[in-house]
Amino acid sequence: MKILVTGAAGYIGSHTAERLQSLGHEVVGLDNFSDYYDVSLKQLNANVLHAKGIVIEKIDLRFAEQLQALPTDFDYIFHFAAQPGISATSSFEDYLSNNVIGTKNLLDFALRNQNLALFVNIATSSIYGMNATFDESVPPTPVSHYGVTKLAAEQLVLESSRLGELKACSLRLYSVYGPRERPEKLYTKLIANAFNNVPFPLYKGSEHHLRSFTYVQDIVDGVVSVIGAEHLVNNEIINLGTEEENTTQQGIEIVEQILNKKIDLEIVEARTGDQLRTKAVIDKARRLLGYNPKTTLNQGLEAQVQWYQDNFL
Repeated sequence: MKILVTGAAGYIGSHTAERLQSLGHEVVGLDNFSDYYDVSLKQLNANVLHAKGIVIEKIDLRFAEQLQALPTDFDYIFHFAAQPGISATSSFEDYLSNNVIGTKNLLDFALRNQNLALFVNIATSSIYGMNATFDESVPPTPVSHYGVTKLAAEQLVLESSRLGELKACSLRLYSVYGPRERPEKLYTKLIANAFNNVPFPLYKGSEHHLRSFTYVQDIVDGVVSVIGAEHLVNNEIINLGTEEENTTQQGIEIVEQILNKKIDLEIVEARTGDQLRTKAVIDKARRLLGYNPKTTLNQGLEAQVQWYQDNFL
């Protein structure tokens, strides 16, 4: 199969591109190499993919004309590219242009691919709102510009499938961690600060937040399992995550145990829009995709610490 992966130099996109190629598919990646975080980290991911023969085109989905030069013979499109997270440095226009306009431009491109079997939208548990503990039938109540625009993107994709223009599904991912995690995310920042003897800024009250921390390779298992299952997943929203819950404090303690080191914490003001609890309800993913995440938080964090040591120490 010939597969297009957007956001391929990013965290989860790079892992998925790598897995798809290992399964024997021809993978073409897109990324705009945004400076939302240190571009050298995206370049590090891109170098890993390039070494395996995966081409990454520098294309910004916000500008439809940049898609014109791409071939139109893709069998699958996996859409990871987005303005991520809840950040004071990102404006509403950043979220709108990247998550909504970018998705619409990609959909217009997708319709030019006559052999496209499935458009796979990568969504987020942030769509659910403060507490993401529900199955896919519950009406979403997002509380951040990120969640709102990712919901809009999801609906644009599903609109196309409802109209019969293409087959599509949307996968809502839960609290993904592991090697290549973005530098501002919990565990990469925690590990980096520990090694560099810098206090970790902990949002007030967040130590009690519950999360379905899901190891990235378990997420990738679910993502790639939609290939060949388009008759089952068309026009469906599917949660991907682990049913295991841990508090942020438990995660910090596990990292401390792995490093055999106490991490200094600096309490800072809570963030608006931060989720209080995520618990993935994955009955649908199990039924449709045979999805079964297995990695414990201890196992995943050991791998993430090793990745950090191998690349930054």
